[in-house]
Amino acid sequence: MTDGYGGRPDSGRPLAEAGFVPADWAPAFAAVPRTAFLPGLMWPHDAASGRAVAVDRAVDPEAWHRYADADVPIVTQWDDGAHTGTAPGTVFTSSSSMPSVVASMLTDLDVRPGRRVLEIGTGTGWNAALLAHRAGAGNVVSVEVDPVVAESARQALRRAGYGGVRVVTGDGLLGHPPGAPYDRVIATCGVRSGLFTWVRQTAPGGVVVAPWGTYYTYTEATVRLVVAGDGGSASGHFTRPVAFMRLRAQRLVRPGHSAYVPARGTGDAERSTTTVTEAEFLTGDLDVAGFAIGLRVPHCTHVPDRKQAGRRPVWFYGLTDRSWAVVVFRDGQDTAIVHQSGKRRLWDEVSAAFRWWQDQGRPGFRRFGLTVTADRQAVWLDEPSNVVSR
Repeated sequence: MTDGYGGRPDSGRPLAEAGFVPADWAPAFAAVPRTAFLPGLMWPHDAASGRAVAVDRAVDPEAWHRYADADVPIVTQWDDGAHTGTAPGTVFTSSSSMPSVVASMLTDLDVRPGRRVLEIGTGTGWNAALLAHRAGAGNVVSVEVDPVVAESARQALRRAGYGGVRVVTGDGLLGHPPGAPYDRVIATCGVRSGLFTWVRQTAPGGVVVAPWGTYYTYTEATVRLVVAGDGGSASGHFTRPVAFMRLRAQRLVRPGHSAYVPARGTGDAERSTTTVTEAEFLTGDLDVAGFAIGLRVPHCTHVPDRKQAGRRPVWFYGLTDRSWAVVVFRDGQDTAIVHQSGKRRLWDEVSAAFRWWQDQGRPGFRRFGLTVTADRQAVWLDEPSNVVSR
């Protein structure tokens, strides 16, 4: 069969045989090629450069197929659709996720034939088609906030033979009450709060899978919540680190650097030192330390600067006031200079949270869990009774 764009015949076999697709999902990945849901012009992540690169199927079909069959995320929209041209835009706002992440989240969801599924974030429609292959197209409802993206997904689903999937244009945070109750709910966008709306629309014993995190970092973790028998709560462990585009209603919006730090610089701020080192503090892009710090330091985000001449500042900004801090790491020095200003001493909070994580034995993502009720969400370590963040 063709993939809807013409050209060479395609199947999902390269992805199905890639090794990261569980055996029970391999038939779905083989039957539902990713290529059928990708636009002619796309921006896959290029591992060599670490950047999104433009690939046009009409210009370079071999490169297009190579990226389509690779385990890489692919940007399909920039700047909420305002972007034009082939060069990457400013902010990526819709994408096709890494197939390995798609497979892992579908495994967490545990979809069976005939079960009702609600998807939050239709995107290209590929994930909805995989769900439809397993559960039946008439059992899948997908919500997409962007009307252009939603219509493109509808067309792709029809071409692929899954026109029975209902694609609803709307705010995914609201779910889709007319189709409730669902047996499974999956979000393909990062969320910070509001999960109980989806829990309320899920049958007792049902499962909600979503990328969850804090504003401290872009690092999220997939949480697998099981809805209680009375429907009044849902709870479960995190499974693995991920990084998704955030739900549009929950994007991080904060004033620029100049709204925090005066033009005269850090001279009037409180000055101190720390023995926390750059090597231990900045442990990677998807680091569990940042995830844990975000749990303990609410309403705060951080921005590490690029290292120049052996010097790397890391900035911290309060999201409910204008408190700020900066720690300046320097190569070859055992201590770093800290500047803090405002009602909060953000570096003190952050460093205390970091030491707490170390004292707990540097727990990984799977040791953390989340409980959601109508009036609160609580993150816990090992057991629901050991709450570390509300």
